[in-house]
Amino acid sequence: MRSSPSTKATGSSWDNTSEMLLLRITVPIVIIILFIVTTVLVYEKCRGSKRRQFKAKPFDEIDEHLLEPPELSFPGGGGDLKQLLETSTSGSGSGLPLLVQRSVARQVTLDQSVGKGRYGDVWRGRWHGEDVAVKIFSTRDERSWFREVEIYQTVMLRHENILGFIAADNKDNGTWTQLWLIMDYHRHGSLFDYLQRTTVDVRGMYRLALSIVTGLAHLHMEIVGTQGKPAIAHRDLKSKNILVKSNGTCAIADLGLAVRHMPDDSVDMAPNSRVGTKRYMAPEVLDETMNTSQFESFKRADVYALGLVLWEVARRCTAGGLHEYQPPYHDLVPSDPSLEEMRKVVCVDRQRPSIPNQWHSSEALRVMSKVMKECWYHSPAARLTVLRVKKTLCSSAVADDAKMMTSAASSQG
Repeated sequence: MRSSPSTKATGSSWDNTSEMLLLRITVPIVIIILFIVTTVLVYEKCRGSKRRQFKAKPFDEIDEHLLEPPELSFPGGGGDLKQLLETSTSGSGSGLPLLVQRSVARQVTLDQSVGKGRYGDVWRGRWHGEDVAVKIFSTRDERSWFREVEIYQTVMLRHENILGFIAADNKDNGTWTQLWLIMDYHRHGSLFDYLQRTTVDVRGMYRLALSIVTGLAHLHMEIVGTQGKPAIAHRDLKSKNILVKSNGTCAIADLGLAVRHMPDDSVDMAPNSRVGTKRYMAPEVLDETMNTSQFESFKRADVYALGLVLWEVARRCTAGGLHEYQPPYHDLVPSDPSLEEMRKVVCVDRQRPSIPNQWHSSEALRVMSKVMKECWYHSPAARLTVLRVKKTLCSSAVADDAKMMTSAASSQG
Protein backbone atom coordinates (compact mmCIF):
# COMPACT_ATOMS: atom_id res chain seq x y z
CA MET A 1 0.00 0.00 0.00
CA ARG A 2 1.59 3.33 -1.06
CA SER A 3 1.60 6.49 1.02
CA SER A 4 -0.22 9.47 -0.29
CA PRO A 5 1.76 12.59 -1.29
CA SER A 6 0.34 14.55 1.62
CA THR A 7 1.63 11.94 4.07
CA LYS A 8 5.16 12.12 2.63
CA ALA A 9 5.23 15.88 2.88
CA THR A 10 4.19 15.78 6.50
CA GLY A 11 6.91 13.18 7.40
CA SER A 12 9.62 15.18 5.65
CA SER A 13 8.63 18.34 7.48
CA TRP A 14 8.81 16.51 10.83
CA ASP A 15 12.26 15.16 10.08
CA ASN A 16 13.58 18.63 9.23
CA THR A 17 12.13 20.07 12.42
CA SER A 18 13.76 17.30 14.54
CA GLU A 19 17.15 17.81 12.97
CA MET A 20 16.99 21.56 13.54
CA LEU A 21 16.02 21.03 17.15
CA LEU A 22 18.83 18.53 17.64
CA LEU A 23 21.35 20.91 16.12
CA ARG A 24 20.17 23.77 18.30
CA ILE A 25 20.71 21.64 21.39
CA THR A 26 23.95 19.89 20.38
CA VAL A 27 25.93 22.78 18.97
CA PRO A 28 25.86 24.92 22.16
CA ILE A 29 26.81 21.87 24.21
CA VAL A 30 29.75 21.09 21.92
CA ILE A 31 30.84 24.72 21.99
CA ILE A 32 30.67 24.78 25.80
CA ILE A 33 32.68 21.54 26.01
CA LEU A 34 35.29 22.85 23.59
CA PHE A 35 35.53 26.07 25.57
CA ILE A 36 36.03 24.19 28.80
CA VAL A 37 38.64 21.86 27.29
CA THR A 38 40.48 24.77 25.70
CA THR A 39 40.45 26.72 28.95
CA VAL A 40 41.79 23.73 30.91
CA LEU A 41 44.54 23.12 28.36
CA VAL A 42 45.63 26.75 28.39
CA TYR A 43 45.60 26.81 32.22
CA GLU A 44 47.66 23.64 32.47
CA LYS A 45 50.12 24.98 29.92
CA CYS A 46 50.60 28.14 31.97
CA ARG A 47 51.07 26.15 35.19
CA GLY A 48 53.60 23.90 33.49
CA SER A 49 55.50 26.92 32.27
CA LYS A 50 55.63 28.39 35.80
CA ARG A 51 56.73 25.08 37.27
CA ARG A 52 59.57 24.88 34.77
CA GLN A 53 60.51 28.47 35.50
CA PHE A 54 60.63 28.05 39.31
CA LYS A 55 61.66 24.40 39.54
CA ALA A 56 63.89 23.90 42.63
CA LYS A 57 67.46 22.81 42.11
CA PRO A 58 68.60 19.52 43.59
CA PHE A 59 70.11 20.02 47.09
CA ASP A 60 73.64 19.40 45.89
CA GLU A 61 73.30 22.10 43.21
CA ILE A 62 72.26 24.86 45.61
CA ASP A 63 74.92 27.48 46.21
CA GLU A 64 76.48 26.73 49.60
CA HIS A 65 76.16 30.30 50.83
CA LEU A 66 72.37 30.02 50.55
CA LEU A 67 72.45 27.36 53.27
CA GLU A 68 74.54 29.42 55.66
CA PRO A 69 73.33 31.90 58.25
CA PRO A 70 73.93 35.56 57.49
CA GLU A 71 77.26 37.09 58.47
CA LEU A 72 77.36 38.38 62.02
CA SER A 73 78.20 42.06 62.14
CA PHE A 74 78.65 44.59 64.92
CA PRO A 75 78.55 48.37 65.02
CA GLY A 76 81.94 49.86 64.22
CA GLY A 77 83.17 46.61 62.68
CA GLY A 78 84.21 45.05 65.98
CA GLY A 79 82.84 41.99 67.73
CA ASP A 80 82.13 41.16 71.32
CA LEU A 81 81.93 37.47 72.15
CA LYS A 82 80.59 38.11 75.62
CA GLN A 83 77.80 40.24 74.15
CA LEU A 84 77.09 37.62 71.48
CA LEU A 85 76.88 34.82 74.04
CA GLU A 86 74.58 36.87 76.26
CA THR A 87 72.21 37.88 73.45
CA SER A 88 72.19 34.58 71.54
CA THR A 89 71.46 32.21 74.41
CA SER A 90 68.06 31.71 75.97
CA GLY A 91 69.26 31.42 79.53
CA SER A 92 70.11 27.75 79.14
CA GLY A 93 73.82 28.40 79.51
CA SER A 94 74.59 25.79 76.87
CA GLY A 95 76.24 28.07 74.31
CA LEU A 96 75.34 29.66 70.99
CA PRO A 97 72.64 28.32 68.64
CA LEU A 98 74.13 25.91 66.10
CA LEU A 99 73.69 28.18 63.07
CA VAL A 100 75.33 31.07 64.92
CA GLN A 101 78.20 28.77 65.87
CA ARG A 102 78.72 27.93 62.22
CA SER A 103 78.72 31.59 61.26
CA VAL A 104 81.22 32.45 64.01
CA ALA A 105 83.49 29.55 63.00
CA ARG A 106 83.58 30.69 59.37
CA GLN A 107 84.69 34.16 60.39
CA VAL A 108 87.67 32.92 62.43
CA THR A 109 91.14 33.22 60.94
CA LEU A 110 94.05 31.20 62.33
CA ASP A 111 96.97 33.28 63.54
CA GLN A 112 99.57 31.19 65.35
CA SER A 113 100.02 27.62 66.58
CA VAL A 114 100.24 27.70 70.38
CA GLY A 115 100.46 24.03 71.25
CA LYS A 116 99.90 20.40 70.38
CA GLY A 117 97.50 18.09 72.16
CA ARG A 118 96.67 14.43 72.01
CA TYR A 119 94.25 15.05 69.15
CA GLY A 120 95.89 17.79 67.13
CA ASP A 121 97.01 21.39 67.19
CA VAL A 122 95.76 24.30 69.24
CA TRP A 123 95.86 27.67 67.49
CA ARG A 124 95.32 31.24 68.46
CA GLY A 125 92.71 32.65 66.10
CA ARG A 126 91.05 36.00 65.52
CA TRP A 127 87.34 36.78 65.34
CA HIS A 128 86.28 40.40 64.81
CA GLY A 129 89.47 41.60 66.48
CA GLU A 130 89.22 39.24 69.47
CA ASP A 131 91.56 36.35 70.28
CA VAL A 132 90.03 32.88 70.37
CA ALA A 133 91.55 29.44 70.85
CA VAL A 134 90.93 26.90 68.09
CA LYS A 135 91.40 23.23 68.90
CA ILE A 136 91.68 21.30 65.62
CA PHE A 137 90.84 17.59 65.46
CA SER A 138 91.45 15.31 62.48
CA THR A 139 88.56 13.24 61.10
CA ARG A 140 89.96 10.06 62.65
CA ASP A 141 89.29 11.64 66.05
CA GLU A 142 85.72 12.62 65.20
CA ARG A 143 84.31 10.75 68.20
CA SER A 144 86.49 12.71 70.61
CA TRP A 145 85.54 16.01 68.94
CA PHE A 146 81.85 15.17 69.01
CA ARG A 147 81.97 14.09 72.65
CA GLU A 148 83.74 17.25 73.78
CA VAL A 149 81.24 19.42 71.90
CA GLU A 150 78.40 17.43 73.44
CA ILE A 151 79.71 17.97 76.98
CA TYR A 152 80.43 21.68 76.46
CA GLN A 153 76.86 22.18 75.23
CA THR A 154 75.40 20.68 78.41
CA VAL A 155 72.74 22.98 79.80
CA MET A 156 73.97 25.32 82.59
CA LEU A 157 77.60 24.26 82.20
CA ARG A 158 78.92 27.77 81.52
CA HIS A 159 80.99 29.02 84.47
CA GLU A 160 83.89 31.43 84.95
CA ASN A 161 86.18 28.60 86.08
CA ILE A 162 85.38 26.29 83.17
CA LEU A 163 86.89 27.11 79.79
CA GLY A 164 84.32 29.05 77.76
CA PHE A 165 82.96 27.22 74.72
CA ILE A 166 82.16 29.44 71.72
CA ALA A 167 81.50 27.31 68.64
CA ALA A 168 82.16 24.07 66.78
CA ASP A 169 82.24 23.42 63.06
CA ASN A 170 83.75 21.16 60.41
CA LYS A 171 86.01 22.72 57.80
CA ASP A 172 86.05 20.97 54.42
CA ASN A 173 87.91 22.34 51.39
CA GLY A 174 87.31 19.31 49.19
CA THR A 175 90.63 17.58 49.89
CA TRP A 176 90.69 17.44 53.70
CA THR A 177 88.35 17.94 56.61
CA GLN A 178 89.14 19.50 59.98
CA LEU A 179 86.95 19.51 63.06
CA TRP A 180 87.16 22.79 64.96
CA LEU A 181 86.42 23.52 68.60
CA ILE A 182 86.52 27.28 69.27
CA MET A 183 87.06 28.35 72.87
CA ASP A 184 88.08 31.35 74.96
CA TYR A 185 91.76 32.22 74.56
CA HIS A 186 93.99 32.70 77.61
CA ARG A 187 97.47 34.02 76.84
CA HIS A 188 99.12 32.50 79.94
CA GLY A 189 98.45 29.02 78.59
CA SER A 190 98.11 25.95 80.77
CA LEU A 191 98.77 25.79 84.50
CA PHE A 192 101.57 23.34 83.65
CA ASP A 193 103.31 25.98 81.50
CA TYR A 194 102.51 28.82 83.90
CA LEU A 195 104.03 27.12 86.95
CA GLN A 196 107.26 26.35 85.09
CA ARG A 197 107.97 30.04 84.51
CA THR A 198 106.17 31.70 87.46
CA THR A 199 106.21 31.55 91.24
CA VAL A 200 103.29 32.77 93.36
CA ASP A 201 102.87 34.25 96.79
CA VAL A 202 100.32 32.89 99.28
CA ARG A 203 97.51 35.02 97.90
CA GLY A 204 98.34 33.94 94.34
CA MET A 205 98.43 30.31 95.44
CA TYR A 206 94.97 30.55 96.99
CA ARG A 207 93.69 32.34 93.89
CA LEU A 208 94.84 29.54 91.60
CA ALA A 209 93.78 26.73 93.91
CA LEU A 210 90.35 28.09 94.83
CA SER A 211 89.42 28.78 91.21
CA ILE A 212 90.32 25.21 90.22
CA VAL A 213 88.33 23.80 93.12
CA THR A 214 85.37 26.08 92.33
CA GLY A 215 85.34 24.99 88.68
CA LEU A 216 85.47 21.31 89.63
CA ALA A 217 82.72 21.84 92.22
CA HIS A 218 80.49 23.30 89.49
CA LEU A 219 81.20 20.31 87.26
CA HIS A 220 80.39 17.85 90.04
CA MET A 221 77.22 19.69 91.09
CA GLU A 222 73.80 18.62 89.86
CA ILE A 223 71.34 21.45 89.21
CA VAL A 224 67.76 20.22 89.45
CA GLY A 225 65.01 21.74 87.33
CA THR A 226 63.69 22.09 83.79
CA GLN A 227 66.85 23.94 82.82
CA GLY A 228 68.92 21.75 85.14
CA LYS A 229 72.42 20.40 84.75
CA PRO A 230 73.58 16.84 85.34
CA ALA A 231 76.55 16.19 87.60
CA ILE A 232 79.71 15.79 85.50
CA ALA A 233 83.05 14.17 86.36
CA HIS A 234 86.14 15.26 84.41
CA ARG A 235 88.21 12.03 84.36
CA ASP A 236 91.40 13.71 83.10
CA LEU A 237 92.10 16.52 85.54
CA LYS A 238 95.75 17.65 85.41
CA SER A 239 97.76 20.86 85.18
CA LYS A 240 97.94 20.61 81.37
CA ASN A 241 94.13 20.63 81.19
CA ILE A 242 93.75 23.78 83.30
CA LEU A 243 94.25 27.23 81.77
CA VAL A 244 95.41 30.33 83.64
CA LYS A 245 93.43 33.52 82.99
CA SER A 246 94.84 37.04 82.94
CA ASN A 247 93.45 37.76 86.44
CA GLY A 248 95.37 34.88 88.01
CA THR A 249 92.42 32.49 88.26
CA CYS A 250 91.97 29.23 86.38
CA ALA A 251 89.54 27.60 83.96
CA ILE A 252 89.22 23.83 83.64
CA ALA A 253 89.47 22.60 80.04
CA ASP A 254 89.47 19.43 77.92
CA LEU A 255 86.16 17.73 78.70
CA GLY A 256 86.50 15.03 76.05
CA LEU A 257 86.65 12.25 78.64
CA ALA A 258 83.95 13.61 80.95
CA VAL A 259 81.05 11.46 82.12
CA ARG A 260 77.55 12.61 83.09
CA HIS A 261 75.24 11.35 85.81
CA MET A 262 71.91 10.65 84.12
CA PRO A 263 68.44 10.94 85.74
CA ASP A 264 68.03 7.14 85.79
CA ASP A 265 71.25 6.93 87.89
CA SER A 266 73.25 5.55 84.94
CA VAL A 267 76.63 6.90 83.82
CA ASP A 268 76.81 8.48 80.37
CA MET A 269 80.31 7.59 79.18
CA ALA A 270 81.96 8.36 75.84
CA PRO A 271 82.06 5.37 73.46
CA ASN A 272 85.82 5.58 72.82
CA SER A 273 88.88 3.76 74.07
CA ARG A 274 90.70 6.84 75.32
CA VAL A 275 91.89 6.73 78.93
CA GLY A 276 93.10 9.44 81.27
CA THR A 277 96.68 10.46 82.04
CA LYS A 278 98.52 7.67 83.86
CA ARG A 279 100.44 9.98 86.23
CA TYR A 280 97.16 11.37 87.60
CA MET A 281 95.17 8.12 87.73
CA ALA A 282 93.65 7.22 91.09
CA PRO A 283 94.69 3.91 92.72
CA GLU A 284 91.33 2.29 91.93
CA VAL A 285 91.71 3.23 88.27
CA LEU A 286 95.26 1.89 88.10
CA ASP A 287 94.40 -1.46 89.72
CA GLU A 288 91.04 -1.67 87.89
CA THR A 289 88.95 -2.01 91.07
CA MET A 290 86.85 1.09 90.38
CA ASN A 291 83.09 0.57 90.14
CA THR A 292 82.36 2.29 86.81
CA SER A 293 78.61 1.81 87.16
CA GLN A 294 78.54 4.24 90.11
CA PHE A 295 78.93 7.92 89.24
CA GLU A 296 80.32 8.72 92.69
CA SER A 297 83.41 6.65 91.81
CA PHE A 298 84.34 9.09 89.05
CA LYS A 299 83.98 12.11 91.36
CA ARG A 300 86.31 10.51 93.90
CA ALA A 301 88.88 9.80 91.20
CA ASP A 302 88.70 13.50 90.22
CA VAL A 303 89.40 14.48 93.84
CA TYR A 304 92.54 12.31 93.88
CA ALA A 305 93.82 14.13 90.76
CA LEU A 306 92.87 17.47 92.34
CA GLY A 307 95.16 16.69 95.28
CA LEU A 308 98.08 16.24 92.86
CA VAL A 309 97.31 19.52 91.09
CA LEU A 310 97.17 21.36 94.43
CA TRP A 311 100.60 19.90 95.24
CA GLU A 312 101.95 21.31 91.95
CA VAL A 313 100.59 24.77 92.79
CA ALA A 314 101.81 24.76 96.40
CA ARG A 315 105.30 23.71 95.35
CA ARG A 316 105.70 27.00 93.46
CA CYS A 317 104.59 29.16 96.39
CA THR A 318 107.40 31.37 97.66
CA ALA A 319 106.27 30.91 101.27
CA GLY A 320 107.59 27.35 101.13
CA GLY A 321 111.01 28.15 99.71
CA LEU A 322 112.13 28.11 96.08
CA HIS A 323 111.37 24.78 94.43
CA GLU A 324 111.57 24.31 90.68
CA TYR A 325 108.46 23.02 88.99
CA GLN A 326 108.15 19.24 88.91
CA PRO A 327 105.18 17.00 88.01
CA PRO A 328 103.74 14.66 90.66
CA TYR A 329 105.87 11.54 91.30
CA HIS A 330 108.77 13.09 89.35
CA ASP A 331 111.26 11.40 91.67
CA LEU A 332 109.56 7.99 91.57
CA VAL A 333 108.67 7.27 87.92
CA PRO A 334 110.09 8.17 84.45
CA SER A 335 108.84 11.17 82.44
CA ASP A 336 106.42 8.95 80.53
CA PRO A 337 105.53 6.21 83.02
CA SER A 338 103.77 2.99 82.10
CA LEU A 339 100.63 1.77 83.84
CA GLU A 340 102.67 -0.90 85.58
CA GLU A 341 105.18 1.63 86.91
CA MET A 342 102.41 3.88 88.23
CA ARG A 343 100.55 0.92 89.70
CA LYS A 344 103.58 -0.20 91.67
CA VAL A 345 104.30 3.25 93.11
CA VAL A 346 100.68 4.27 93.87
CA CYS A 347 98.89 0.98 94.62
CA VAL A 348 101.56 -1.42 95.86
CA ASP A 349 104.02 0.89 97.59
CA ARG A 350 101.27 3.47 98.33
CA GLN A 351 103.62 6.39 97.88
CA ARG A 352 102.50 9.98 97.34
CA PRO A 353 104.32 13.22 96.39
CA SER A 354 106.64 14.39 99.15
CA ILE A 355 105.81 17.37 101.37
CA PRO A 356 108.86 19.69 101.80
CA ASN A 357 109.84 20.46 105.40
CA GLN A 358 109.65 24.22 104.71
CA TRP A 359 105.87 23.95 104.30
CA HIS A 360 105.47 23.44 108.03
CA SER A 361 106.62 27.00 108.67
CA SER A 362 103.69 28.47 106.70
CA GLU A 363 100.11 28.21 107.98
CA ALA A 364 98.76 28.45 104.42
CA LEU A 365 100.99 25.63 103.19
CA ARG A 366 100.17 23.51 106.27
CA VAL A 367 96.49 23.80 105.35
CA MET A 368 97.22 23.03 101.69
CA SER A 369 99.28 19.97 102.57
CA LYS A 370 96.56 18.66 104.91
CA VAL A 371 93.91 19.12 102.20
CA MET A 372 95.93 17.43 99.47
CA LYS A 373 96.69 14.44 101.72
CA GLU A 374 92.95 14.05 102.37
CA CYS A 375 92.34 14.22 98.61
CA TRP A 376 94.74 11.42 97.69
CA TYR A 377 93.81 8.83 100.34
CA HIS A 378 94.10 5.29 99.00
CA SER A 379 90.49 4.55 99.95
CA PRO A 380 88.11 6.53 97.68
CA ALA A 381 85.44 6.77 100.39
CA ALA A 382 87.89 8.47 102.78
CA ARG A 383 88.66 11.35 100.39
CA LEU A 384 87.20 14.82 100.84
CA THR A 385 84.43 16.05 98.59
CA VAL A 386 85.21 19.02 96.37
CA LEU A 387 82.81 21.19 98.36
CA ARG A 388 84.67 20.34 101.58
CA VAL A 389 87.98 21.23 99.91
CA LYS A 390 86.50 24.55 98.77
CA LYS A 391 85.14 25.39 102.21
CA THR A 392 88.46 24.59 103.93
CA LEU A 393 90.55 26.64 101.48
CA CYS A 394 88.11 29.56 101.62
CA SER A 395 88.30 29.68 105.40
CA SER A 396 92.08 29.50 105.34
CA ALA A 397 92.34 32.22 102.66
CA VAL A 398 90.06 34.55 104.62
CA ALA A 399 92.04 33.95 107.83
CA ASP A 400 95.29 34.57 105.99
CA ASP A 401 93.97 37.85 104.54
CA ALA A 402 92.83 38.99 107.99
CA LYS A 403 96.25 38.15 109.42
CA MET A 404 97.99 40.13 106.68
CA MET A 405 95.72 43.14 107.20
CA THR A 406 96.37 43.07 110.96
CA SER A 407 100.11 42.80 110.36
CA ALA A 408 100.02 45.72 107.90
CA ALA A 409 98.04 47.87 110.35
CA SER A 410 100.49 47.09 113.15
CA SER A 411 103.49 48.02 111.04
CA GLN A 412 101.86 51.33 110.07
CA GLY A 413 101.05 52.08 113.69
